Amino acid sequence: MAFLEYRTAGESHGQALIVLIEGLPSGLTVDFDLVNGEMRRRQGGYGRGGRMKIEQDKVNILSGIRSGVTIGSPMAVEVTNEDWRIDTAPEVHHPRPGHADLAGSLKWLTTDCRSTLERASARETAARVAAGAISKCLLQSFGVEVVGFVRAIGPVKANIDPSPTPDELRTQRDANEAYCPDGAAADKMIEAIRQAKVDKDTLGGIVEVHVHGLPPGVGSCFRWQDKLDARIAGAMVSIQAFKGVEMGDGFALAEKPGSQVHDAIYYDSRMRGSRNLGFTRKTNRLGGFEGGMSNGQPLIVRGVMKPIATLLMGMDSVNLKTKAPQRSDYERSDVCAVPAASVVAENVVAFEVARAFCEKFGADTMNEMRAAYDFYMEAARNL
Repeated sequence: MAFLEYRTAGESHGQALIVLIEGLPSGLTVDFDLVNGEMRRRQGGYGRGGRMKIEQDKVNILSGIRSGVTIGSPMAVEVTNEDWRIDTAPEVHHPRPGHADLAGSLKWLTTDCRSTLERASARETAARVAAGAISKCLLQSFGVEVVGFVRAIGPVKANIDPSPTPDELRTQRDANEAYCPDGAAADKMIEAIRQAKVDKDTLGGIVEVHVHGLPPGVGSCFRWQDKLDARIAGAMVSIQAFKGVEMGDGFALAEKPGSQVHDAIYYDSRMRGSRNLGFTRKTNRLGGFEGGMSNGQPLIVRGVMKPIATLLMGMDSVNLKTKAPQRSDYERSDVCAVPAASVVAENVVAFEVARAFCEKFGADTMNEMRAAYDFYMEAARNL
């Protein structure tokens, strides 16, 4: 049994994006409707640019699968680029503030930002969504549901039920192009994006991901590398343009005494069942994490996305060839990608949860994993 992991390859305007997934157990049925549905959602959302009208993202699984079922070998997944023109795309000499352009050009000792921006582009997240969506197939077979949505765009903040079900969140989220469960706030978000486009500016925001049905004890407190919250935080911040992460009440916890921060523990034997061990909480301020492990509560994770660095108005910059002042270059881009980023966040969180889940219940086959899961749940109920 190999640890679950993935790597991506490909450039924004290259032939394709590739993701190599290793460590999936054999016997997992891949739900192509689910996976390609996530790929389409990533392309949507209000505020996207012209690129998404060109691409028709869907996965082509090249290995690791037979008749729709995993066989345990590495899975190679391809997402082709319709807008393939990396060899003819013009050089870029005016770095965009806030993008990887300047740092990458200095790192690789070139005055042409093109090679850096091709890989640094958020187009790479299509591969990560594919990996996360495939991992959802595993999680869902154990009743674990992952849902992401938009919490805020610019100054507009959503008012969301503190304890919605996954189905309620999905239904409310999918009812608008802002991907926000609060319909009234979604209308204001769309108007804010529309105004930003008029102003030739961009907008950022906050996305939120909930994980329901995850048993306690996933992750570990023994090694910092195995802490589930740390892994998720790292994965979230690795998404292009993300600048901050919080779990549960997050930074607001700094202002409160401990008695108003920690989630008191109760036990009710009547709640013991196939998916419940009988331990309950009345609050979830810590977002379902304690000691780097899941505690049986829903996981709640938020990420902050800064406004996209490609501004139609441009910003003060420097010509890397002449060193003279010049406005930054414009690459076709979005006005606001926060709705799409909520899909990316949902799927990168799903993969990290699946990774830790496989380490807890790891096996070569789905049947063995199911047996390990059932044994653990029964043993925990009988403590």
